[in-house]
Amino acid sequence: MAALAFVGYSVISDVRAAGGQDVAIGAFVLLGLALLIALGFEFVNGFHDTANAVATVIYTNSLPPLVAVVWSGMWNLAGVLISSGAVAYSIVTLLPVELILQVGSGAGHAMIFALLLAAIIWNLATWALGIPNSSSHALVGSIMGVGLANQLLAPHGVATQGVDWTQVTKVFESLLFSPICGFALSAALLVLMKLFIRNRKLYEAPKGDQPPPWWIRGLLITTCTGVSFFHGGNDGQKGMGLIMLILIGAAPTAYALNRAMPEDMTPGFVQAADQATSIFQSHAGSHGTAPDLVTARQIVGDALRTRSVTGPEVYSALAVISDAVSRDVKDYGSIHSVPSAVVPNVRTDMYLASDAIRTMKSDPSFSAQDVAGLKTFMKDLNEGTRFIPIWVKVAVAVALGLGTMVGWKRIVITVGEKIGKTHLTYAQGAAAEIVAMGTIGLAEGYGMPVSTTHILSGGVAGTMAANGSGLQWSTLRTMGLAWVITLPAAMMISGVLYVLLRQVF
Repeated sequence: MAALAFVGYSVISDVRAAGGQDVAIGAFVLLGLALLIALGFEFVNGFHDTANAVATVIYTNSLPPLVAVVWSGMWNLAGVLISSGAVAYSIVTLLPVELILQVGSGAGHAMIFALLLAAIIWNLATWALGIPNSSSHALVGSIMGVGLANQLLAPHGVATQGVDWTQVTKVFESLLFSPICGFALSAALLVLMKLFIRNRKLYEAPKGDQPPPWWIRGLLITTCTGVSFFHGGNDGQKGMGLIMLILIGAAPTAYALNRAMPEDMTPGFVQAADQATSIFQSHAGSHGTAPDLVTARQIVGDALRTRSVTGPEVYSALAVISDAVSRDVKDYGSIHSVPSAVVPNVRTDMYLASDAIRTMKSDPSFSAQDVAGLKTFMKDLNEGTRFIPIWVKVAVAVALGLGTMVGWKRIVITVGEKIGKTHLTYAQGAAAEIVAMGTIGLAEGYGMPVSTTHILSGGVAGTMAANGSGLQWSTLRTMGLAWVITLPAAMMISGVLYVLLRQVF
């Protein structure tokens, strides 16, 4: 309740500080509902995914269940609070460009509600059956379903983007990497532990309710802590990006631009924008008269929909947009001072320029200096449009932490008892947790969404195979089937919800 009160106070304060006191009551109600659903997704994510982090310490008697779950929830909270936000926006870039730019429209509201509700529905369904399933996988499937439905609903002859398959491929490479990495590395680590650590107790199953020796217990608690911390830093961000879209749609005056950027960054920002303008102009060549700003936005938007950000016409349009961004920031003195009336247009220009540079294919006519200059400009643009307020992190952290403390038991039983044919040993638990901790930590650093569920359950399976303990293939088949079905199921649910909600909004 304290966290929800803090969220409400922060939203009202941000809107008033940005000069948006006249925001409609209906917009506030819609914002509140969307935020509750987004936090509900993180709550479900907590008791679905984080249960994996506590399975090993519970089944090796290193910590009592209640203590383990509360401890894990606290470290999930800490992980969210210090997260970078890179994963949040790698998820957002999967969405169609026009829906991101018009997130305050009826279609934008339908998109947000559809993909969040679809991910929650699928997570609850797999949790009820006790099947370890990836919330990341469900969310990506939901986004793809919305994208395809958006494309199908577009009027005949109107260009629209369905799914950014290039970005989807990158995300799925990291999600596919999760179970394979967990299985192989955990198996290898267990073999190395057997070679170099000769203590027999480490490779025995717990006897009754007796806790392990203090040093084994310390190792298992440390790895559980690390997995919980890095899970918060990675999975917690997935809801953050969607919450930012909700905020931009409902209160663009306060959240479309990062008004916390210090004013002393303005000269560097303007210089980078001017340099980018010059680079685009030089590569546009003698492409006739430069388009006006409205036409330039349309040209770049169409190029992003077809993923063909190249050619003199596109470069000429990007030069116009970059110059407009530079003039706006220069005229108003800083991003913080941009008037509320022009905020949507400034954000549109900044987002189009940033996304165009991100998706621009390698062009041999661009020198290394040109590429470096454009990357600097993109970094500055992202700092101005891709940010996470501290209160969003607090809200997500509390939701994820509370979720961890509620519905953990079903998934813990599956991971601890139903993957291998024998009880989990101390070494097996430690190997699986160490691999999960390291992999999730690295993924968060590189801004890649990965599945805690797949890494850890794959790790437990890998240690069982390496130990010769045997595997319960019925459980693994069910998990594999869930992995395969999650994508089409989430796509279907979100696509149907999007079509229905388009009629509501």
